[in-house]
Amino acid sequence: MGASQSKIPFEEKAVNSTDDDYVHVENELTGEKGATITDIAKSHPKNRLALSALSAANPRDVILSRAAKIAEQQVFNIKIPFEGSPITNQRQSGRCWLFASTNLEKSNWFLEQIISTADQDLDSCLVQRLLHEPLSDGGQWDMVYNLVDKYGLVPQSLYPDSFNASSSSVINSIIFTKLCEYALVLRKLLSSSNFTTATEKEQTLSTTKAKMMKEIHAILTLTLGPPPPATSEFTWSFIDRHGKARTVRSTPQAFAQDIYSTSGGPLRITGGAASGTIARMVSLVHDPRHPPLTLMTVDMTDWVTSSAGATLLISTLTWLASKRRVDRVAGLMDLDLIDYELGFNVGLLGADKASRLRTGDSLMTHAMVLTAVHVDEETGKTVRWRVQNSWGTAVGEQGWFVMSDAWMGEFVYQAVVDVNFLGRDVKEVLGQEPVVLPLWDPMGSLAGVCLWSVAEWSFWV
Repeated sequence: MGASQSKIPFEEKAVNSTDDDYVHVENELTGEKGATITDIAKSHPKNRLALSALSAANPRDVILSRAAKIAEQQVFNIKIPFEGSPITNQRQSGRCWLFASTNLEKSNWFLEQIISTADQDLDSCLVQRLLHEPLSDGGQWDMVYNLVDKYGLVPQSLYPDSFNASSSSVINSIIFTKLCEYALVLRKLLSSSNFTTATEKEQTLSTTKAKMMKEIHAILTLTLGPPPPATSEFTWSFIDRHGKARTVRSTPQAFAQDIYSTSGGPLRITGGAASGTIARMVSLVHDPRHPPLTLMTVDMTDWVTSSAGATLLISTLTWLASKRRVDRVAGLMDLDLIDYELGFNVGLLGADKASRLRTGDSLMTHAMVLTAVHVDEETGKTVRWRVQNSWGTAVGEQGWFVMSDAWMGEFVYQAVVDVNFLGRDVKEVLGQEPVVLPLWDPMGSLAGVCLWSVAEWSFWV
């Protein structure tokens, strides 16, 4: 799966390159090297055409490869039995990873981190990282699991989207400002108060934080609507696939534990690794900066409290860099999709995957679901993947995208997979002591089935 990575570090190749490795553009009228860009643009027919086209429209639309669009068809010879429908639309929000609000839990987590780092200078790297993004719509797989385990699920018809759930920038901005204010209040309280006992300190912090969380909860309730309590019974009436009216009475927590697929049986979102299909899934991460088969975690990412933690891998859910060589309208992800070399005489894949991570040029920004794959029957190699996106049905093929295997190799960073699909050597990684990455590491950003030379992958907890 995916394009192979160069064994020579990108930085070394760049330093050791010679003058002959670069293309010199000549002014064809004079034959002299070093002509100015303006001279070249005026004298060369191709550049005059490029100037007219690229300056009048989105450059990516101009240099979009027709051949790449034709090559990547919605044809797959291996599919999962149940793909799920309908295609969702996250609209102007970052809910691709989970279609629900998590700002309350994230606010609580942020305030806890502010308290735990009160002894550090306000300008320290860690505190500034926390203040840089107190909350966002993005999330990770372990957050999905723990939120469902703690709060459960309800049918969308019982908790429909509000305006602010579909367009979250304003509400996020309000909470962002309040959390930054709260951070200053908590830090001042801890630095200026002379607590006589540890109990007094704990009670004061608990009371102060509770008042803050009450305000955040009020803001979220007024803008998103009151969420169904996790243990309160609801009644759901619907028409089943046979056209028969049915009624289900359950609680959000019980409903989450009783989801069933007619093709795959019970999903068992919670209930422990032995009985829960979702519970036993773990994350694979492709991060070439680290040795293969390494257990990794990110510092200070215990997002949800009061629920069972999970060492979390799925054959279908992936986190990726969503803005690289992607045609949102056609629904294509392909390395050859946009011909930058044709338009600008420069390539944008000079750096390898590890180097792009180190420089922040690429990281996880979006989550999608893989539901099918096409394998070449002669070579046995993976060709392309079918992707269920969350940008509505107006893009792609009714919301479905196609991802080339080469694109996956360069821009997919994380896949969640059922542990039963892993070999023994891979499972043994779960017993390692994890490498702890700092909070600001690219793998902490809020971003399959065939495990692609499993030795190239690392684990995530």
